Amino acid sequence: MGARSNGINFIALGLLSVAVSQPVQASHDASSEDIVSEQLPEITVTADKGGTGATPPIVKKYKLPQTIESTTAEKIADTVNIVDTEDALKYMPSLFVRKRNYGDTQSVLATRTWGVNSSARSLVYADDVLLSALIANNNTIGAPRWGMVAPEEIQRIDVMYGPYAAAYPGNSMGAVVQITTRMPEKFEGSISQTFASQRFQQYNTNDTYQTSQTAVTFGSRSGKFSWWISANHMESDSQPLSYVTQGQSATEPPPPANTTGRITEKNKIGLFAGVLGAGGLLHTQMDNAKVKVAYDLTPTLKASYNFGYWRNDAQSSVQTYLTSTAPATIGQPTFGGVSGFASNIYDLIQEHTMQSLALKSDTKGKWDWEAVVSNYKMNKDTRNGPSGVGALTDLSTTGRTTLMEGTGWSTVDLKGIWRPGGKHEVSAGIHSDQYSLNNPVFNTSNWTDPNSFTTPFTISRGKTKTDALWVQDVWKLFPALKATLGGRYENWKAYEGYNLDGATEVFQPKVTSTDFSPKASISWVVSEDWQITNSFGKAYRYPTVSELFQSVRTGSTVYIPNPNLYPEKVLSDELVFERGLRHGRFRATLFYEEVSDAIIAQTSSLDSGIPVTSTMNVNKIRNQGIELAMQKDNAFMHGLELSGSVTYVDSKILANSSWQSPPYPAPQNTTSVGKKVPYVPDWRATLVATYRPDVKWAYTAAARFSGKQYSTMDNTDNTSNVYGSFDSFIVIDAHVNYKVNKNWKAMMGIDNVNNYKYTLFHPFPQRTLVANLKYQF
Repeated sequence: MGARSNGINFIALGLLSVAVSQPVQASHDASSEDIVSEQLPEITVTADKGGTGATPPIVKKYKLPQTIESTTAEKIADTVNIVDTEDALKYMPSLFVRKRNYGDTQSVLATRTWGVNSSARSLVYADDVLLSALIANNNTIGAPRWGMVAPEEIQRIDVMYGPYAAAYPGNSMGAVVQITTRMPEKFEGSISQTFASQRFQQYNTNDTYQTSQTAVTFGSRSGKFSWWISANHMESDSQPLSYVTQGQSATEPPPPANTTGRITEKNKIGLFAGVLGAGGLLHTQMDNAKVKVAYDLTPTLKASYNFGYWRNDAQSSVQTYLTSTAPATIGQPTFGGVSGFASNIYDLIQEHTMQSLALKSDTKGKWDWEAVVSNYKMNKDTRNGPSGVGALTDLSTTGRTTLMEGTGWSTVDLKGIWRPGGKHEVSAGIHSDQYSLNNPVFNTSNWTDPNSFTTPFTISRGKTKTDALWVQDVWKLFPALKATLGGRYENWKAYEGYNLDGATEVFQPKVTSTDFSPKASISWVVSEDWQITNSFGKAYRYPTVSELFQSVRTGSTVYIPNPNLYPEKVLSDELVFERGLRHGRFRATLFYEEVSDAIIAQTSSLDSGIPVTSTMNVNKIRNQGIELAMQKDNAFMHGLELSGSVTYVDSKILANSSWQSPPYPAPQNTTSVGKKVPYVPDWRATLVATYRPDVKWAYTAAARFSGKQYSTMDNTDNTSNVYGSFDSFIVIDAHVNYKVNKNWKAMMGIDNVNNYKYTLFHPFPQRTLVANLKYQF
C-alpha cells in the first residue's frame, strides 16, 4: 500500500477505536452449518449479519475477500416499490442505478468510486451468467441487461465492492452484483399485476404518465428434474427524457423565425439555451420470458440450462412549445425548422436472447468444480427516425436507420476448488470472453420503412477477446488471522476494427495487452464482536469494443472512437472495520483508488460550436473516502428495522495531458487537473426504516441523497436544475406490504413522496404511485 493509503488507514484506526471499545454480543444470522465448518467465524459471516440470511453462496464457496452487502427477496418485498429488477438495489450502500423510467434500457449502475457513465466499471451476474454489457462503457448500450431477470425470480442479491478477488476481471473495480435466482422444490406459481402513475410538471409539460405490468411464473420439481418459467409484459409511458433546446450562446439570440413560445433558460455551463419543447416521450411495450431447467446428474453434480428472451417495441415522440406567427399559419404548433425535434422522434424494435449452460459440483469435500458457458446476442435491434423537419410539425421523408444486429458477447468460465485440509483452501479458474460490435447506420429514402436503405452513413465494427487464468489461496495463519492471496493473468486483444464515416474508410490496427494483477487481503477476527480486514488489489480494465471502434452522430453531437486506448491500471486499497451488534451490525470502510490511464470521454467543441466527444486516456485520477453502513433489527422497539449508509468520496484528476480546453463557447484556457472526476458525487446517503408490527404488515419509509457532481472535466457545469445538469437530490419513498394470506399479497407505495425535481442530464421521475397485487399458488 502507498503512503497516502496507510495514512488514511491509521487515521481510521484512531477514529474508530471509540466505537469498538465497548463489546456488544453479536447476533449470528449464519446457519449452524456455516459456523461449525470453521474454528472461528469467517469474515463473510460477520459481513452478512443484519437479516440477510446465511452467508452468500458465492462467498461461502470461494471465500471471496470483498466487503459484502446483501438483500433477500423477503426484504425487497418489505422495503422496495419494485417494478424492474434493478429497483432491488435502490437502498444498497454507495450504489445508484440511473433508472429514468419504467422499462428503461439504459439503467447504468453507479458505485462508490464511479458514476453513471461507467457501465464497464462494475459487473452484474445472474446465477454466474454475465448481464453486464461490456461492449460499451456508457449509459446507452452499456447498461446491464436487467430485463433478463424477472423480479419474481430473485432469491437474493449480493454486492461485492472492489477488485480484490482474483476470480473477477478489472471491471470489478466498482462492484460485483451477483443475483441468485431460485428453483422450485414443488409445483408453484404466481400471477402479479403492477400499476404505476406519475404526475409530471416542468416547463410547459404537464401530464400523467402510467405503467402497467403483468407477470406470470410457474415451475416444479420431479425427482432429479426441476424447471421454471417466467413471463412479463410491461406497457409504459415516460416523462420527457430530454428537451429540445436552441443551441447555446453567450448572448440571447432571437427565437426561431416566425415562432413564439420559446422558454428562456440556461444550459449547464450558464450559457443561453432556450427550451423549445419536450422530447423523448417514450411509449414502451416490453416483453421478457425465461426458461430454466436443471437436472441432478448425481447427488453432488447438477446440470442447468437457461434461455432468456427479451423484446422491446418503443416509440419516441415530442411536444413542441412553439406556435407559428406567420400570417397564413398563425397559432398553429410548429417545430420552427429546428432539427432537434427530428432527432427525438424514432421507432425502436429490439429482440435479444441469452443462453447459458452450467455444470456444478457441490461435494463440500476435497474437490469441487464448475463450468459455465453463456451467450448474449442482439438478434434484432433497429432504430429508425427522420433526418430533419419540414413546415410546421411535418417531418422529412428521408431518415436514418441504426442497426445493432449481430452485436453480443460470449463467455466461458471453468473453476475449481481444492480443500487439502489444514490451513489452506485453493481455488483457480480459466476464463475466456469475446465481445462483438456490429453497428451500421444507413440513410433511408423513407424513414418509416427501415429497409429503404440508400447509402451508408457510418459503419462501426470490431471485436475484443480476453483469456485469463486466476488462482487464490485462503490461508489461515492463526485461528483468528486469515490471509487471502491471489493473482490474475490476462491476455487481451482488440481486432477486426473497421470504421466508415461518409466516404472515409479506416481499417483499425490490432492492439494487444498482457497483464498480471496481484491481490492480497488479511482479516483479523479481534473478538466475537468485531474484526478488521485490509484488502489490496491491482486490476486492469480493458477498453470496450465501443470505446475503441464505435462512431456515433446523433443530432448535433459527434462521438469519435479511439482505437489506440491503453487499459486502465487500477490500484485499490480498503480498510474495513466490522462491528457485530445485537440484532445487527456496523461497518466502516476507508477506501483508496488510484487509476492510471483512466478511460474517460471528454467533450469539447469545434469553432462552429458542434460538441465533439472523444474517449481519451487520462494520466492519473484518485478516488478516496469513507463508507459507513449500519443495520439494526428491533431498534428502539420490537419490529423496527433501521438500516442506512453514508459515503464520502474525494475524487480528483491528478494529471491529464490529453486535455484540450473547449475553444467555444466555454471559457478559454480551463484546466482539468485538480478538478473532480466527472459523475462522481461527493456525498451519497440512504436511510431505511421498516416497521413490522406482525407477520402480515410491513411499513417502510426511506430516503436517498446524492451530492453535487460534474459532467465536464474542467467542472464548468455549475448551473443546476436545467436540462443537461447533474443535480444533487434528496428523494423520500414510502412502501406498505400486506400479506393477506398464504396466497394473496398486496403492495402500495409512493416513490419521491416529496416530489423533488432534479436532473441527471435527463429529467428524473417526479412523485409516482406504485401498487401491486400478487396471487401465489
